Amino acid sequence: MARETAIRYETVIGLEIHVQLLTASKMFCGCATTFGAPPNTLICPVCLGLPGALPVINRHAVDLGLRTALALGCTVHRRSQFHRKNYYYPDLPKNYQISQYQYADHPPLAAGGVLEIASGGQRRPIRIRRVHLEEDTGRLVHPETGGGYSLVDYNRSGVPLMEVVTEPDLRSPAEAREFLLALRRLLQFAEVSTGRMEEGTLRCDANVSLQVPGGPRGIRSEVKNMNSIRSVERALAFEVARQADLLARGEAVVQETRHWDERRGLTFGSRSKEEAQDYRYFPEPDLVPLELDDAWLDRIRAALPELPGARRDRFVAAFGLSPYDADLLTASPAMARFFEETVGLFPHPKTVANWLVGEVTAYLNEHSVEIDQVALRPSRLAALLRLIEDGTISGRLAKEILVEMIAQDLDPSAIIEARGLTQIRDEEFLRRVVDEVIAAHPGPVADVRAGKEKALGFLVGQVMRATGGRANPEAANRLLRERLGGAR
Repeated sequence: MARETAIRYETVIGLEIHVQLLTASKMFCGCATTFGAPPNTLICPVCLGLPGALPVINRHAVDLGLRTALALGCTVHRRSQFHRKNYYYPDLPKNYQISQYQYADHPPLAAGGVLEIASGGQRRPIRIRRVHLEEDTGRLVHPETGGGYSLVDYNRSGVPLMEVVTEPDLRSPAEAREFLLALRRLLQFAEVSTGRMEEGTLRCDANVSLQVPGGPRGIRSEVKNMNSIRSVERALAFEVARQADLLARGEAVVQETRHWDERRGLTFGSRSKEEAQDYRYFPEPDLVPLELDDAWLDRIRAALPELPGARRDRFVAAFGLSPYDADLLTASPAMARFFEETVGLFPHPKTVANWLVGEVTAYLNEHSVEIDQVALRPSRLAALLRLIEDGTISGRLAKEILVEMIAQDLDPSAIIEARGLTQIRDEEFLRRVVDEVIAAHPGPVADVRAGKEKALGFLVGQVMRATGGRANPEAANRLLRERLGGAR
């Protein structure tokens, strides 16, 4: 037992990410894909799986799948096939899902490719096994009061999904988190999906196992029901610890599907893990194979938007930003657009970057929102920065005003006028305030005269405090030095 406990295991993680595509209609019918519609209002015989209803492939969904495959550097298969994946759940009305699988004679949409992640201060590639298309299932609604029944909403049934499957290249829960962030960023920049896990547009399952480094791969378990990137990292950390504890006790890891319980912070067994043969895949008889020609692929390749890596490099080269700031400013397309639009109005890129990665991002993180979900516009941030530049307000006041701008959806000038926040430049008034501060703080005054520069900063702060932050800091500093005999 002691020998088992001393064994160091390597974590092996592979991800299966389901991405809801940005299409107006479903994968095989014309029903809308609107999020939040009343239950069972976006349905038809095709997505309900009624007898005689024939599916038709959504061409735009194929375009988005191809866009993703090309962005990941995958090999696109010129001929791919949809299959029936057979299993029973109440939210799957026809008892099979139309999907694709990786068979030699019937390949999926694309395979291969890589996506780089940041790990240990370096960037390393994570291999992509395949990218394929399928339809979503419905949604079960379980009443919180119990009652022994569940409700089924079929609005989501048939919504276009793309599955991105990685090779088991990830070596920690933190790396899995980084991969999801990188993939979500790429999907958003490529305009393939919103990537919002809270709306179900990005969902992740993970296969986890432990192995002795260089040895055979261990038995894996699949973890499901993770509804945020934070949940994915927490669930995988729990599962790694659970498997390590089993192995340390000399017990076997069982191949099974486990669900993550967010409230209790643990995974629990759900069922034995299915293999491909359990789903009895066979080619979908109602759909001909999907064939792609050069013209189709060339059109998709030519229309690819600027991807996050290219945007990040351009921000460094064109605006003189640090790679760190450029990375933060390309965390989402909305943030990247906001930065460039603001720089167009206030041409000081580093100042704009400092405010966006500093005060603005702090506000967004505190309220768990994205920049396109708050009442802040590039024109208003540019106006605020001009007010600092021309000395109308101090930087400290600007931080307070920024919060009000966002919370109240107001221009900075309106807030300044309403609160009387214009910076005080009247030197006679400021001299009186400086004299009062000097009289009230003899200790720091003596320190300044003894050459201790930090004490001068304290006295400037007291002037700012006495004027409610409205004193011009440069004027306060100069007047204090004059009154204290030219202290330096």
